[in-house]
Amino acid sequence: MHANDWIQLALYFAALVALTPPLGAYMARVYEGQPHLMSKPLGWLERLTYRAAGVDAATGMDWKRYCGALLWFNGVGMLVVFALQMLQDKLPFNPQALPPVSWHSALNTAASFITNTDWQGYGGESTMAYLTQLLGMTVQNFLSAATGMAVMVALIRGLRNRQDPDLGNFWADLTRTVVHILLPLSLVFATFLAGQGVVQNLRAYDKVKTMEGADQILAQGPAASQVAIKQLGTNGGGFFNANSAHPYENPTPLSNFLQMLTILLIPSACVWTFGVMLGKRREAVALWAAMAVLLLMGLGAALYAEWQPNPIFHVSGMMEGKETRFGVTNSVLWCTNATATSNGSVNAMIDSFSPLAGGVCMLNILLGEVIFGGVGCGLYGMLLFVLTTVFMAGLMVGRTPEYLGKKLLSKDVQWVVLALLLPNAAIKIGAGLSAVLPVALSSLNNAGPHGLSEILYAFASFAGNNGSAFAGLNANTMYYNVVGAVVILIGRFGVLIPALAIAGGMAMKKVAPPSSGTFRTDTPLFVALLVSVILIVGVLAFMPALCLGPLVEHFLMLQGRAF
Repeated sequence: MHANDWIQLALYFAALVALTPPLGAYMARVYEGQPHLMSKPLGWLERLTYRAAGVDAATGMDWKRYCGALLWFNGVGMLVVFALQMLQDKLPFNPQALPPVSWHSALNTAASFITNTDWQGYGGESTMAYLTQLLGMTVQNFLSAATGMAVMVALIRGLRNRQDPDLGNFWADLTRTVVHILLPLSLVFATFLAGQGVVQNLRAYDKVKTMEGADQILAQGPAASQVAIKQLGTNGGGFFNANSAHPYENPTPLSNFLQMLTILLIPSACVWTFGVMLGKRREAVALWAAMAVLLLMGLGAALYAEWQPNPIFHVSGMMEGKETRFGVTNSVLWCTNATATSNGSVNAMIDSFSPLAGGVCMLNILLGEVIFGGVGCGLYGMLLFVLTTVFMAGLMVGRTPEYLGKKLLSKDVQWVVLALLLPNAAIKIGAGLSAVLPVALSSLNNAGPHGLSEILYAFASFAGNNGSAFAGLNANTMYYNVVGAVVILIGRFGVLIPALAIAGGMAMKKVAPPSSGTFRTDTPLFVALLVSVILIVGVLAFMPALCLGPLVEHFLMLQGRAF
């Protein structure tokens, strides 16, 4: 690595640390219904939304009503996205006269975008009409992100309440997230991106002549508006097939730096929001520190692997599969951040990374994407591991486990275990079947351990609601589209519903005052224990598969073999 790489890394993390507290405090004021910066400019839009939807924002919901409203809303959203794809040839804003999407691809895409996954088995510029991109993908980028943040806030209220089942109002939390947080940030960022050269229009595609005299089609479209929210909302779906490696999505080093920053910005701020709403900033600092430690461990390992001399080509810092305008370090930082969150965007091909660097990206997803994670869902995923850690600590000392003064009962632990096991089971069953079924193996472009990594990464991305792809696997088939849609839904709602159930259970409990036997959860000791539990759970669950994939490929690479 060069001095310039170290400077960029230092500037990146300094900016993230500086922006986290003010944004987190602002978000807390939004959710608490307190006056804030955007109250007057956008308060009318919030009130208009309530009137148009017939919603009383002051009406509280217990966890079952909250969950019911959320599931109904997401179900309708999935039908709308599916219908837009199937009818796009009959709808306006389709200057390229693109045909309808196949039913299985439309099903997969609808499930993907309503769950904040944004897995794409298609090329955006050759498959989706402008109206489908605007009303389907861009709208769901806002709503799926807002859904995750709403569940986060409901869980915070559950931890804060004292024998009160009211977790807030789902419709109010959803509206406030979109109107006061995601919309203003996206407007500012989309304007900046358009100024950097990201396209934002409704023109037909341009036909130009290359220097060799050949014809080339340059895709157009409303990209800047979708790119802004895809990064801020940790969605990650690309307007163009090459995603954030495409010069129309990510044209300059400055746009690359700020897009990387926005990937982690709101997930990082969510942790501070947690501390402000609970009045326990030390707890927030402990959670943030655990996330940062895990992120830096993965980033350090991936950078080390990529900058080591390749034993086959005898070159360090291989540029194959990477953009020259970004370089090795920015490519690794992007992919590490995107897989540590639920943002599936890429500015380089993970398939071209060294086996260990690609393995780090895979492990980030397999850990449950709690290393900051997606907007909202990263925090409530991390809190599941916090409860697991507290439970294990209680068993070790022979004391009833408690968190924030509330005792954990058997039902709480059962919900935690269910939320941790469902995505793991979906990954293992899906990848295991796909490694032996001919219909699945026919999509592979690589053999050996690399081919296994492609399959395992795909199902990790499905269940982790990440959406990034290892490449080399043709997933736009009926098998992968249908099975992938099922795994995507399990990965989202198999964690979301237990999180709300835990919130409902915790809301009804009394808060016991701290005593000499209380296990503090805001100390460096707890941070170390929490990091250890996350790594142990992730490594024990997936170490055999990781050994057969990235680790075996690494040792074979040292012997001069590639796949």
